[in-house]
Amino acid sequence: MDFKSKDAIYLQIADYVNEHILLARWAINEKIPSVRELAAHLQVNPNTVMRTYEHLQQSGIIYNKRGIGFFVAEQARRHIKKQQRERFLERDLPEFFRNIYLLGINMDEITEKYQLYLNDNYADHENK
Repeated sequence: MDFKSKDAIYLQIADYVNEHILLARWAINEKIPSVRELAAHLQVNPNTVMRTYEHLQQSGIIYNKRGIGFFVAEQARRHIKKQQRERFLERDLPEFFRNIYLLGINMDEITEKYQLYLNDNYADHENK
């Protein structure tokens, strides 16, 4: 995983977990990787993953079965979409609009590039 400097690492890991849930790689009520497994996979400190899991648990995205592990919550996708939509509309979209204005990019070009991106990256996944 390539970490960006814009957000804290635990939040970037939360985005990674959220993406896996939204793409149905991790199903509702399915056990997700343990703290140690995910830390080893992402090559980060287990304490960072634990902070991520605590954050996601407080957000209603995952839940803990004591002694067993963490699982995807029933309403996880709804919570993720709501949170990420708000963040995107408030933080990312204004920056995107500024850039397309400054660079003189028109909406037809954006639409074409967006369709190519979907075809290249999500052709086998139904947008949920």
